[in-house]
Amino acid sequence: MGKILEVKNLTIHIKTHKGVVQAVRGVDFYLNEQETLAVVGESGSGKSITMKGVMGILPKNGKVVDGTVMFQGNDLTKYTERQMQQVRGSEIAMIFQDPMTSLNPTMKVGKQIEEMLKEHCKEMSKADRKARAIELLSLVGISNPEARYDQYPHQLSGGMRQRVVIAIALACDPKVLIADEPTTALDVTIQAQILDLMRDLQKKIKTSIIIITHNLGVVANIADRVAVMYGGKLVETGDVADIFHNPCHEYTKGLLRSIPKAHEKGGELQAIPGTPPDLMDPPVGCPFAARCQETMIVCQKFMPDYTECGKNHKSACWMLDEMAQEVKADEK
Repeated sequence: MGKILEVKNLTIHIKTHKGVVQAVRGVDFYLNEQETLAVVGESGSGKSITMKGVMGILPKNGKVVDGTVMFQGNDLTKYTERQMQQVRGSEIAMIFQDPMTSLNPTMKVGKQIEEMLKEHCKEMSKADRKARAIELLSLVGISNPEARYDQYPHQLSGGMRQRVVIAIALACDPKVLIADEPTTALDVTIQAQILDLMRDLQKKIKTSIIIITHNLGVVANIADRVAVMYGGKLVETGDVADIFHNPCHEYTKGLLRSIPKAHEKGGELQAIPGTPPDLMDPPVGCPFAARCQETMIVCQKFMPDYTECGKNHKSACWMLDEMAQEVKADEK
């Protein structure tokens, strides 16, 4: 499968009354056709703002200051807002974590699906739009879709509402679906159902998916590849099996250690000590250096390049340098 989306050196700044936040700092990643890429990291790592940059929906105080977003041979960072409006929804769609803020509480859910069709599929008749809306409600696993079509969001459960949001996003058969924490606002059993739904839908409609999450359990269930972000940087990327079984970056290792283990009931959770870096004044070296148990002087002074850890697996960590153990010994 070829690449459908490729991001290079994406750099995003957010202006605030206190100064400029360097929210995303030279991020590179790609998405293959019919693949699921999970972007993981703690709050403030730059996951969501990266994808808003891809979609061209940054807040007014946000700006892409460098980099390219190549989609089907075109650089979306060069598009006007009118051009991006044609891409959003029809070619690349995005769903957000809280379905209640994504849905209009005063409009029936069927009509909300039709609004997307009216915007991007102008040739469809009114009858065809209604038929397509009902078809989509059925596709996302909503029983009795004809009746649900005429209901308002408040009449549906949280899981049902998220299914409606997914139906709206898929209305025009987008080539890429970006899901920002799509299960966070749902209880555990409903989370599993939504993940199963997304897996099934990908097989049926052959879309490519980027899922943004801080939950590594979600990653294990749905992803083909993983991109780990920290401090506005992408610190490790690789196939899901490599990330879980052979993590290379110390931050990735810390994330994996912090996952609760079912067979260790009553034990303490292993948190990563320290706090994330201040992106108004980001560190010149590795963004994780201040919290890393293996940190060396070089980590604090210089940003590491990517080192290949295996096929399709790379990490930006000085510990992977062949001189690392010798340097650590000298520093003791």
